Amino acid sequence: MYDLKTKETDNSVIEFIEKVAHPKKQEDAYRLLDIFTETTGYEAKMWGPSIIGFGSYHYKYESGHEGDAPFVGFSPRKAKISLYLAQGDPEREEMLEQLGKHMTGKACVYINKVADIDVGVLKTLITKSIAYFNETYSDQ
Repeated sequence: MYDLKTKETDNSVIEFIEKVAHPKKQEDAYRLLDIFTETTGYEAKMWGPSIIGFGSYHYKYESGHEGDAPFVGFSPRKAKISLYLAQGDPEREEMLEQLGKHMTGKACVYINKVADIDVGVLKTLITKSIAYFNETYSDQ
């Protein structure tokens, strides 16, 4: 049986941010904490050792794999800041074009710093991500 690695923990979000080595990245982490908390209305929780997540939903795939995940989140990683936003939203790509300087991976949006992006667009992406997950997984 597959064991989900990224689970909600009781670890302190503030203690995690305080351990971020680079002062500017730590400052951005606090800024993102404010943005995500204000936008979602959810309390920040640690998911696994390094993801700060907001809210949660339960998913179940056709394969039978299921689990819980945060609606949205971020992680101030050493190289870049990872933003965790819904991938399935049909307007995502168009909105990302308006976000500002970023890169996308398979599941994440990567930014160097908050000053590189349009915070209003990020807030919209956060709100739309939560709506997408609520709609997609509402019957589970």
